[in-house]
Formats: sequence, C-alpha cells, structure tokens
Amino acid sequence: MARLQIPPTRSNLISIKQRLDLAQQGFSLLDRKRDVLMMEIINRIEKAGVIQKQVDEQFGRAYKMLEQARAFSGTEQLEHIALMRSTEPNIRITPRSIMGVPVPTVRCDLPENTLAYGFGDTSITVDQARQEWLKALELMREHAEVVTTIWRLAFELRRTQRRVNALEHVFIPSYQETLTYIEDTLEEKEREELFRLKRAKSKTDEAGISA
Repeated sequence: MARLQIPPTRSNLISIKQRLDLAQQGFSLLDRKRDVLMMEIINRIEKAGVIQKQVDEQFGRAYKMLEQARAFSGTEQLEHIALMRSTEPNIRITPRSIMGVPVPTVRCDLPENTLAYGFGDTSITVDQARQEWLKALELMREHAEVVTTIWRLAFELRRTQRRVNALEHVFIPSYQETLTYIEDTLEEKEREELFRLKRAKSKTDEAGISA
C-alpha cells in the first residue's frame, strides 16, 4: 500500500498517529455495525419467509371463499356489493431507526365492521369472503414492512461494507506505512545528528589535547 506523500516531520508524525487512531476506531465501530446489520437482516429474512407462506395460504383461502360467494350470489351481485363499500383502508407509514437506518412502520386501519349491504339478499359466504380478504390485507401489511426493512438494511450493509473495506485495505495500511516511514526517517536523522555531535566533540577534544 502506497504511503502518503508528506514530509517526515514530527508534526506530521503526530497527525498521522491521530488519523490512524481515528481510522482504527472507525473500523471497529463499523465492523460491529456490520455484524449487527447482518443479524438484523438474517432475522427478518426468516420472518419474511414465514409471513410469505402465511400470505400465500391466506390468499388461497380468500380466493376459495370468493369463488364460493360468486357461486351463491353471482358475479353481478358481488360487483355491486364491491362498489357499495363506503371506506378504504387507511395506510400510514411512519419511520423508525435501526442502527441509524430509517425503516418504515406500516399501519393499516381497516374499515369499520359495518356492512354496506343487507343480510337478506346475500349469502353468508360474502361475509366470510370479506373477512378472509381483510386477513390477507393485514398479512400484506406485515410483509411489506419487513421486506422494505430488509432492503434498506441490505443497502446500508453494502455501504458499511465498502467503508470497512476502505479502512481495512486502504486507509489503515497507508497510515501505518506512512507512520513507519516517518518514524524510521526521524530515527535515522537522530542517529546522524548524534554521530555528527560525537564527531564534533571528538575533534574538539583532539584540538584541546594538541593545544
């Protein structure tokens, strides 16, 4: 790894030591953050798999019940009932933080349990189909929340991994090599200065003896 092209001075030695210390601290923090993010993602992937299975099963039940309702009431009546709905589900998304990563909390306020049709002219299968689709909607809410969280955590994990790699393979080795170069250069200068002083003292002593 190429060292930094800076003069080997004591002020630069102090500066590089400080920068190396900060880089090592940053690496340690990011390394721990990376581990936590990986665990969070793994846990949520398992949860997403469970919810996905529940969603698939619930959609199966909902479609089956819808077909039964269609068989009893007919397609035209079901379409008429669908158009009579008075309210839509209220979807609210609020942010929260996981390791500094903003992830969504999804809330779904379902319509009040009031029917826009009478009991006399519909089959009970219509009510059952309605309940099954409301259950499917709730599972879809959970699935959307966990999957979006996984994607955002994964994006942050990739960014954290790039920073960890940069610190581990670029900045820290570069600072270490620069630090070693400056220390070696300063030590060599000190030895040369000490040797020069000894030679000067030796010549002074010789001159005094000759006098």
